[in-house]
Amino acid sequence: MVGMNKVLKISILSMIGAAAFIACGRSDSSTLPQEEMQVVEEVSQDSLLMGFNPDSYRCSEGKVKTGQFFSPLLVSLGMNGQEAFRLINACDSVFDVRTLRVGQSYRAYYSAEDELEYLVYDRDRKSCIVFDCSEPYEAWVYEKPIEYNEKYADVTISSSLWNDMIAADVSPLLILTLSDIYAWTVDFFGLQKGDRFRVLYQEKVCDGEVIAVDTVKYAVFTHNGDDFPAIMYDQGDGGNIWWNEKGESMRKAFLKAPLKYSRISSGFSYARKHPVTRKVQPHTGVDYAAPKGTPVMTIGDGVVTSVKYEGAGGNTVRIRHNSVYSTAYLHLSKYAKGLKVGQRVRQGDVIGYVGSTGRSTGPHLDFRVWKNGTPINPLKMDSPPAEPIKQDHMAAFESAMVGYQHQINTIQANIVASTLLNLL
Repeated sequence: MVGMNKVLKISILSMIGAAAFIACGRSDSSTLPQEEMQVVEEVSQDSLLMGFNPDSYRCSEGKVKTGQFFSPLLVSLGMNGQEAFRLINACDSVFDVRTLRVGQSYRAYYSAEDELEYLVYDRDRKSCIVFDCSEPYEAWVYEKPIEYNEKYADVTISSSLWNDMIAADVSPLLILTLSDIYAWTVDFFGLQKGDRFRVLYQEKVCDGEVIAVDTVKYAVFTHNGDDFPAIMYDQGDGGNIWWNEKGESMRKAFLKAPLKYSRISSGFSYARKHPVTRKVQPHTGVDYAAPKGTPVMTIGDGVVTSVKYEGAGGNTVRIRHNSVYSTAYLHLSKYAKGLKVGQRVRQGDVIGYVGSTGRSTGPHLDFRVWKNGTPINPLKMDSPPAEPIKQDHMAAFESAMVGYQHQINTIQANIVASTLLNLL
């Protein structure tokens, strides 16, 4: 196994050290002081994970610079050209030097004689590549340990979901997961002061950093006094895993909005004064202000019926979703690569990018919806739920929901009790 010789050496040294300690008057490992037992265990565990013991070497940290290649990097760290060449050739099955990325971190480990022994290159946030810089040269992938932390968040909107999540010490990554779960139920661009999210979720933590929040077990969004719960339950069919309290899919026929980050700059109206012509004329769509280049998604499955420049509307994409609904996306800076008339698209596919083409005062998306040929307000469009939970899973689903509700109620009761104690 790659790096195993190094691991065996370290493990043997650890055992020799432990044996020597016992020989000096300790006949039973249970009589070892707790602190000393932990040191031996930690060194052994770290060695098995990394392939060497980092604490035994002097460490120098850095980041890959613009225009820097792997061979010159190795030379700058202390290897000569021939050594660098041999290491690269020996490790090419583990690491392709062309994948070296500017800005990625690395750590060089030196012996007491100032010889480069190991190089650890951070491939991504969850793994790194360890290079043994002495002969026989070898390299292996080290998967960093990931912790899974159960968390609870209770956030009431006072300014914006983003700011209020940060103020409540909640990872912003939770927003992305919530926006995916509630994409068919909640207009995240129209959240109001007083709206509230209560969420049971799981964080993935690596090196002390939250790298993902992709497991929301139970959430409740409260708006105008109404609760909209989302319950995680996996039927094992590879499909939807989030449902409302009735067992209906949180996924609906259409997304609530065609892009992820924006603000509404102009609403649906039959008597709007146009910002360019200054004339009062109908605006049968919703304008989402967003930076140029923001991806625009189709809100539902359908067929592309038009991809062309339409005068005042600029670059426009039109999609027919079924015999009832059709949509249009105006003022695009450009279309998605390869998009063409007659092409079938799936919900969430990128069909273009925000721009300011046509008659426009700045980058935004003019989004329009027709029902049976008549323009309707996209913000008030109802969408029927997709396939509900299977009947033979209903009892297990309801049991899971009750369990999550009990968990939230217990957490909230403990918070109230703790608050009262602090006031006494």
